[in-house]
Amino acid sequence: MTVEDYLSKIIQRDGVAHITLIDPASQKPEESVRLAIAAAQGGTDAIMLGGSTDAGGQLLDITAKMIKEKVKLPIILFPGNTSGFTTSADCVLFMSLLNSRDPHYIVGNQVQGAYTLYKVGMESIPMAYLVCEPGGTVGWVGDVKLLPRKKPELAAAYALTGKYFGMRYTYLEAGSGAESALPPEMIATVKHILKENVLIVGGGIRDGKTAAICAKAGADIIVTGTAIEKAGNAKELTAEIVQGAKAGKKA
Repeated sequence: MTVEDYLSKIIQRDGVAHITLIDPASQKPEESVRLAIAAAQGGTDAIMLGGSTDAGGQLLDITAKMIKEKVKLPIILFPGNTSGFTTSADCVLFMSLLNSRDPHYIVGNQVQGAYTLYKVGMESIPMAYLVCEPGGTVGWVGDVKLLPRKKPELAAAYALTGKYFGMRYTYLEAGSGAESALPPEMIATVKHILKENVLIVGGGIRDGKTAAICAKAGADIIVTGTAIEKAGNAKELTAEIVQGAKAGKKA
């Protein structure tokens, strides 16, 4: 079964899936493994590896291998550039940062990595990556023209562009460490446009209540990263967010 099919079955069953994002550059590989184990015990559906700076190369490869030995969940790559790739993962989000001002993040890195991806035969999921206010580190590194929270129609236009390009996933990102999650009005507007396409929402989701709001608004996949990394109770927090997201879909 492909990772995409695996996530689709979870979405069909529960209404929403949860992915834990771990930045290999934020801690030693042993700590990343501990976080992955705790997240798995808390009910997350997959582990995503990536970050905006220094999250690739040997450190990524070692981290992915160590997690794979301990956690029986798919490992999905969330590359910031061509260094964010390792054959020790199961799938890569082949994404385009559509609202970047730098063509390198829209198509340049993708061209550099495409042939390698083809040769190794790893599963890839085409995805439109859209960064919204406040944007965080990825907004600065990716030279992004941030999508305003009060203009959901602009986010919808970009999402629709990605869909027409053939991208099956759209990731609405508030940025790591954002003080608040994206407005439910923005999530709902984008999901209405995307219809059957998968909508990922991340950034600023720190508790079950917020996850429920995002899921109810239309998120198909909830991503949490910084909150899990900083939590002293990663397993319990993951469980709260997973349960909140599922409850939001049923509301």
